[in-house]
Amino acid sequence: MTKRERRTFTDEFKNQMVQLYQNGKPRKDIIRDDLTPSSLDKWISQHNASGSFKEADNRTPQESELVKLRKELKQLQMENDILKQAALILGRK
Repeated sequence: MTKRERRTFTDEFKNQMVQLYQNGKPRKDIIRDDLTPSSLDKWISQHNASGSFKEADNRTPQESELVKLRKELKQLQMENDILKQAALILGRK
């Protein structure tokens, strides 16, 4: 069984599909045009929530804070590792 290659769609295409759905075109007809149901559902919810299809624009405040904290943690761990190495080097002299 071969894996299907991941496809990417432009924001313009996504917007057109959402507009077709909102203008009353049946969902099954839109999906028949080589889309997955989950993709269409995701695009509709993103469009309704923020009007944007970018993941960063559709994050909840908690998700945004979690991303920020993870970046900060990674930075602090890197700084800590550098300080540990410096302490080892200075301790040898």
